[in-house]
Amino acid sequence: MTATQMIARRPVLCAAVFCLLSFTGFWAAQRAAQVSMVDLLVYQAEGWTVRNAADLYDMRATVHHLPNTYPPFAAMLFTPLTVMGTGVLRTFGTAANLALMVALAHLSLRLVGRPRRAPRAAAVLALAGVAVWCEPVWTTLRYGQINLGIAVLVLWDLTRRPGHRWAGFGTGVATGIKLTPGLFVVFLAAAGLIDAVRRLRAGHGFASDHLRRAGVATAAFAWTVCLAALALPYDSNRFWTEIVFATDRPGDVEGSGNQNLLGALARLLHTPDPGPWWLAAAALTGCVGLATAVAAQLADDRALPHARAWAAVSCAVTALMVSPVSWSHHWVWAVPMVLLLAVETVRRASRAWAGWTALTGLLFCSFMIWYAPHSMKQRVELHQTPPQMLMTAVYPIIGVAFLATAAWVTFRALRGGLGAPAQPVAPRRPESRTLTRAGSG
Repeated sequence: MTATQMIARRPVLCAAVFCLLSFTGFWAAQRAAQVSMVDLLVYQAEGWTVRNAADLYDMRATVHHLPNTYPPFAAMLFTPLTVMGTGVLRTFGTAANLALMVALAHLSLRLVGRPRRAPRAAAVLALAGVAVWCEPVWTTLRYGQINLGIAVLVLWDLTRRPGHRWAGFGTGVATGIKLTPGLFVVFLAAAGLIDAVRRLRAGHGFASDHLRRAGVATAAFAWTVCLAALALPYDSNRFWTEIVFATDRPGDVEGSGNQNLLGALARLLHTPDPGPWWLAAAALTGCVGLATAVAAQLADDRALPHARAWAAVSCAVTALMVSPVSWSHHWVWAVPMVLLLAVETVRRASRAWAGWTALTGLLFCSFMIWYAPHSMKQRVELHQTPPQMLMTAVYPIIGVAFLATAAWVTFRALRGGLGAPAQPVAPRRPESRTLTRAGSG
C-alpha cells in the first residue's frame, strides 16, 4: 500500500502519527535549544507574590529582573503554578501549550467552515503538526507564554452558534488576563449597535446577537476586575491608576520582537518615541481595521464567503498593529490568517492568491525578524540599516497587506450597501457523513 493510499484509507491515524512526530520533534528541538521559558517563571513568581501578599508590581523575577505587566486577575490565575518545581513547571507549560495548539487548529478550521469532505480530526491534527513550527508559536513555547490560550478563548466565543448563552464570556476573561483582546469587545459592540438599528428600522426588533455577546464579554471582564479588586485591592488600584499607562514597562518599544506600528516606526525613525507619527498611523489603521471587521461581521456569507473569518482575523490584526507592545509571539493569529488565505486561494483558484498565501506562510516560519542584530542592553535596533529595518518589520508589513486585502474584498462584496439586517450565521458544519469531530472547542 502506497503512502497516498494509506492516507486516503486512514486519514485520522496518519494525521495523528504525523502530529505526534511533529510535536515530539518540536519538543526535542526546544530542549536542544535550551529554551528558558522565562515568562512562565515570571507567571510563577506572580503567583508566589499573590500567595505571600507582597507588592505585585514591585516584584522582579528571574535573573533578568522582569516585572509583572498583566492585570492582577492574571496573577490570581497563576497561583496554582507555585506548587510545581521548575522542571515540572516547564514540562507542564510545554504540554499545555501543545494542547492549546490543537485547540487553536480546531477553532481556526471551524472559523473558516472547513473541512467539508474530510474527517475534522485529521485536518485538526495535520494543521497543528505544521503550524507549531511557525515563529510566533515557537516563541510562545520558548518563553512559556499564554498567547495560544488567549486566542483560543476569543475564537471559542466567535465560533459559537448564535444565541449561545456563554458566547462572549471567553473574550471578557481574556481581556481580564491581557487587555489587548478588549478590541474584540469594541468590535462586537459596534457590530451589534449597527445591526440592532438596522433590525429596528426593518421592524425586526432591537435584539442583536452581536450586542448580546458584547454585553456578556463586558460583564465577564467586569467580573475579573471586581474579583481582583476584592482579593487584591492595593494591587488593583495601582494597576488601573498607574501600571496600565506605563507602556514602556514590558521592554524597549524599538526591540526587534516588537512587531507592530510603534516598533516599526521606532526603528525607522531611530527614536524610541515616534510621537505623532505613531498616533496618526495607529488611528488610521485602527479605524480601517475596525470598520473592515465590523462590515465583514455584518455581511452575508453569500456576498462575502468566510465573512466571520475575515472579521475575526481583521480585528485581531488591528489589535496587534495598534497596541504599543505586540511581541512576535503575540502573532499566533498567523494560524487562522494563513488558513483563511489558503481557503480563499482554493475558492478563487488564483495563482496570485496562492503565491501570496505561500509567501505569508513562509515569512511567518522564516524567523526573519531575528536575523538583524538585536540587543536590549545596547539598543542596537535604534541604529538599523534599511535592509535590517525591512527584516524586523515583516509582521507589520504582513498586517498592513492583510488589512488592505480584507478591506478590499469586504467593501467590494458589499459595494451595493449592507442591505437588509444580517441574520445570525453559525459556522458552517462539514457536510460529509464520515466526519470525525475533534471536540466542541
